[in-house]
Amino acid sequence: NKHKPWIETTYHGIVTENDDKVLLDPPLIALDKDAPLRYADSFEVTVTKEGEVCGFRIHGQNVPFEAVVLDKSTGEGVIRAKEKLDCELQKEHTFTIQAYDCGEGPDGANMKKSHKATVHIQVNDVNEYSPVFKEKSYKATVIEGKSYDSILKVEAVDADCSFQFSQICSYEIVTPDVPFTIDKDGYIKNTEKLNYSKERMYKLTVTAYDCGKNRASEDVLVKISIKPTCKPGWQGWSKRIEYEPGTGSLALFPSMHLETCEEPITSIQASIELETNHIGKGCDRDTYSEKSLHKLCGASAGTVELLPTPSSSANWTVGLPTDNGHDSDQVFEFNGTQAIKIPEGMVKTSLTEPFTISLWMRHGPGARDKETVLCNSDKTAMNRHHYSVYVHNCRLVFLLRQDPDESESYKPAEFHWKLDQVCDKEWHHYVLNIEFPTAALYVDGVSFEPFLVTEDYPLHASKIETQLTIGACWQDNSGHDTDNETVSESLTGGSGHMSQFFRGNLAGLMIRSGKLESKEVIDCLYTCKEGLDVQLPEEVATAVKVQFSPNQSSLTLEGDDIESFDKVMQHISYLNSRQFPTPGIRHLRVTTTVKCFNEETCISVPDAEGYVMVLQPEEPKISLSGIDHFARGAPEFESTEGVTLFPELRIVSTITREVEAEAEVEGEDDPTVQESVVSEEIMHNLDMCEVTVEGDELDSEHESIDVDLAQVQQHGLEMSSSNVGLILTGVNTMANYEQVLHLVRYRNWHAEALFDRKFKLVCSELNGRYISNDFKVEVNVIHSVSPMEHANNVMMQPQFINPMQHAAVDLSGHNLVNAHQASVVPSAATIVIVVCVSFLVFMIILGVFRIRAAHQHTMRDQENGKENEMDWDDSALTITVNPMETYEDQHSSEDEDEEEEESEDGEEEDDITSAESESSEDEDAGEPEDQQGASRQQQLEWDDSTLTY
Repeated sequence: NKHKPWIETTYHGIVTENDDKVLLDPPLIALDKDAPLRYADSFEVTVTKEGEVCGFRIHGQNVPFEAVVLDKSTGEGVIRAKEKLDCELQKEHTFTIQAYDCGEGPDGANMKKSHKATVHIQVNDVNEYSPVFKEKSYKATVIEGKSYDSILKVEAVDADCSFQFSQICSYEIVTPDVPFTIDKDGYIKNTEKLNYSKERMYKLTVTAYDCGKNRASEDVLVKISIKPTCKPGWQGWSKRIEYEPGTGSLALFPSMHLETCEEPITSIQASIELETNHIGKGCDRDTYSEKSLHKLCGASAGTVELLPTPSSSANWTVGLPTDNGHDSDQVFEFNGTQAIKIPEGMVKTSLTEPFTISLWMRHGPGARDKETVLCNSDKTAMNRHHYSVYVHNCRLVFLLRQDPDESESYKPAEFHWKLDQVCDKEWHHYVLNIEFPTAALYVDGVSFEPFLVTEDYPLHASKIETQLTIGACWQDNSGHDTDNETVSESLTGGSGHMSQFFRGNLAGLMIRSGKLESKEVIDCLYTCKEGLDVQLPEEVATAVKVQFSPNQSSLTLEGDDIESFDKVMQHISYLNSRQFPTPGIRHLRVTTTVKCFNEETCISVPDAEGYVMVLQPEEPKISLSGIDHFARGAPEFESTEGVTLFPELRIVSTITREVEAEAEVEGEDDPTVQESVVSEEIMHNLDMCEVTVEGDELDSEHESIDVDLAQVQQHGLEMSSSNVGLILTGVNTMANYEQVLHLVRYRNWHAEALFDRKFKLVCSELNGRYISNDFKVEVNVIHSVSPMEHANNVMMQPQFINPMQHAAVDLSGHNLVNAHQASVVPSAATIVIVVCVSFLVFMIILGVFRIRAAHQHTMRDQENGKENEMDWDDSALTITVNPMETYEDQHSSEDEDEEEEESEDGEEEDDITSAESESSEDEDAGEPEDQQGASRQQQLEWDDSTLTY
């Protein structure tokens, strides 16, 4: 064994992963020059132990291969994998191999080994992995009308180790009929211009293929949002905003933001306007009477309302056209031909002390003629104007001519204010504070100084009476006639005319002498119950400047940071503090101005317009209830206290709501929604309750409706009365009205001529917007008489008979309280009552006797029946009855009864002792005596026919 085995110095092999066969180049063959070949006839692979013979030894750490001898005589062998190979873990393996011969002798002594050869084995890849996308989904946003070379890129990877199987060869959009395409690198682009109005978002499904044609294990979702062409302006707000009454503050723009299209902005200014000119007198306010509003705002007493709501106590405004709506204030229209006269005594003729005139006025551009709002002038003769308020060429003028005094010097007489508000056809609130010789004007709570004050001499002393008018000035016919005059009958018996007519609308005209209106009262009268509000967040309170208008119908924002500006806009809200607001639309407008770094490319923000829809409030139902029919004795009506009309009056207000309730239906799992109507009691104020008498008006000489004035004032109410009833006014709670109405009493000093009286009570809220039911009360008068008095005595004394004819009073069901028995002068009512009682007693006695006679007849028949049932033998008895004996007895009894009736002189209350007498009085009183006898004879003969002889 002289030679070593010989092998190649380098081997290259290829093995496929998941396979154990290695293809070597060149093949593994060991050659040995020793002869005989017995020294090289055996190969054995060993990699772990020394001493193994006839094989190959592989050198290296963790080599996953082994060498096996196939033919010992030729030295051929193979290399194979001991375990499955993974290309992804290791693509190549390098190790050394050495061949060993079998040595000498049977024990293999002097074994020879070859040199070490290097083996390089490459692991071939198998396409066992599919492509996987790097992201779970992809998103992108594009602008409509634009073509893109690339919108976004999707990317997938493959875990295979080889270049062929690890590379992504193509991508594909699975979703059909979409205007997009994708290339082999994963770039998606649009194939046509996209339209936002057609589709706002596209959802695509994309897949990938590797170069071995393996498809991705999971497709990926691609969302492409279409953004409209960038237009600067406010976005994210609703055009219609619904406001439910009673919900407090409502955010108008909770998600609003300003789109600037990436244009750098240096400053922003926005104006938010709430249009309420069509609501009431410029906005939603409490629609109580102007007098009540003055009181609520803390104005002192003594206010005179010159344009009240027409009523029984204030009827001079009946002929004026109004808005005829209860949702708004009482507005009066003057069309240039109408005017009204204020009754005498309503206002002091001389206003030398400080006084206040307040009114609401809406006036458009007028002619050059004077248009008088309020005028106090002479009734006759000189036609002097003592004081007046008029409009002339968009100027408001107040005229006040002083009364004569010792000094005949000039004094301020006319105060002129030039105002745009006079001619803008919008409602404005005017307050004139006069403290001679100065006059201060407030328009919508803002003070204005007169631009011109003219002077004049005081008026000459005169005893001519004055006439106060609204809408024109009263003049005697001796004045000059113009086209703006209407002739009418003078209050003094002659003829006169109105001149300087007003064209426009007036409301709430008040005059109050004495203390001047304070600025707080003026602001309260003008302040709206609805408007804009904003609660600034702390982080942006200093970044944005906010400024409100006086009536809170508009506000202005200024800032330079868009994010802070958006937050402030999102906190702007609408608030209506009225319990029952006026429903309808309030238009909104947002006007915005921005400044940019580059003025040439600066954007223009269009106005944002919408509206607030104030929903219809749930209307309350005011219910009046109590005792509606009772009777009292006449002395109570004549007492100093009188009779309480509404002792148990209850005032309740309810609203009806629809409530959705879930009800389970048998046999079904899903509940069904059902609507049910529930009535809920609410509390609110009242502003008037009127008690009126039905039928004839009150005669002040002997009847009245009164209430304790101290109690009325203590409860914060006011009272006025007339010949038709009583009116309580003032904004107050239902409980206070209820307590005062409990004290209303009716008195009548001559109750003997009174049968009954009917009254009606009606209460209302918000100047007649909500009216209660008509609660009617009927009071009956009880006239007491002496128990021994007889109706016939009245007939004997005709001088006491009342000539008035009245129907009898049905006292059934009446509550007879304190019916004193006292002797009074007989009247028609007394006669009727006595006659009815007498007739009732007579009918009761008649019924008793008839029942008694029927009972006796029944007993007699029963006794006869018993006799027939006797057991003894009566065949030998003979009974003889004289039928004429009964007739004679009855006839004699009848004659006695007739004599008794004649002696009683017609008194029905005497005792009656004969049933036959009763029968004759009730049925046969008018028959002749012989006819009665014949009738009775026939009756007796018929009755005797049943007898046995």
